Amino acid sequence: MNKVNFLEPLRNIFFIQRNYSARIRSLALPIKRTPLAKYGGRSTVTVLPGDGIGPEMFKLVQKIFRFAHVPVDFEVIDLDSRDLSDKALDQAIDAIKRNGVALKGNIETKFDDAEFKSRNVELRRRLDLYANVLHCVTIPSIPSRHSNIDIVLIRENTEGEYSGLEHESVKGVVESIKIVTREKIERIARFAFNYAIKNNRTKVTAVHKANIQKLGDGLFLKICKEMAEKEFPTIKFEAMIVDNASMQLVSRPQQFNEGIMLMPNLYGNIISNVRFLNKKINFVKKEFF
Repeated sequence: MNKVNFLEPLRNIFFIQRNYSARIRSLALPIKRTPLAKYGGRSTVTVLPGDGIGPEMFKLVQKIFRFAHVPVDFEVIDLDSRDLSDKALDQAIDAIKRNGVALKGNIETKFDDAEFKSRNVELRRRLDLYANVLHCVTIPSIPSRHSNIDIVLIRENTEGEYSGLEHESVKGVVESIKIVTREKIERIARFAFNYAIKNNRTKVTAVHKANIQKLGDGLFLKICKEMAEKEFPTIKFEAMIVDNASMQLVSRPQQFNEGIMLMPNLYGNIISNVRFLNKKINFVKKEFF
């Protein structure tokens, strides 16, 4: 009589869960990191709770860290949309430079006050956080429309439409200036290709609107294509117009699996929000570098 091994199904489930937990851990980054200072074996992390649910989420983080005995102390800076001065912003930037790492909640940007500087954009600009990396993964225990999704989105984070250069030339006529440079396009493109190599990702898809913005997005597409051909021939390169990319990400995201979607600032913001449609992806990790 054959013996039934009741533990075998449990082992298989454990193996599957371990495999997925490995997928949602931080991937290797193509950057050099300066070792962070520790005091008494403990690290200090800057925290900007921000507005909305940010403060509530930070309390949960504190609770988890306390129960897990994580050797981290938090330096909390109250930077939010209610403070119109730059004092808290300057304090936050100094703290982030000093500690080298920060947890940040979203900070509301007042769209009805032309003089108000977006705290989110100012942090990225003054700290030169040029790469916004989002790792999107489905978790098998959480129901979702699509399964087995593993996509990385990389967004240039310092220029483009977010330059914030606008003026009213004559009453009723507003000019908004989009600035892109070869230097920063090359920097984000090289980051994406090196990221792909370091994490065994086989494809980079450049998302653009070069059919309309022939100079600005045309330069982005040209640089990405040339870099792929000359410096990274082992990585498959594709290009996709942002309209189509949004539709494809909702209807058939599997085509981007094990790859990277590379895009300029504004399209990165749009695509990163599209990922939530129809509960398509249920784990997203955002990092700035």
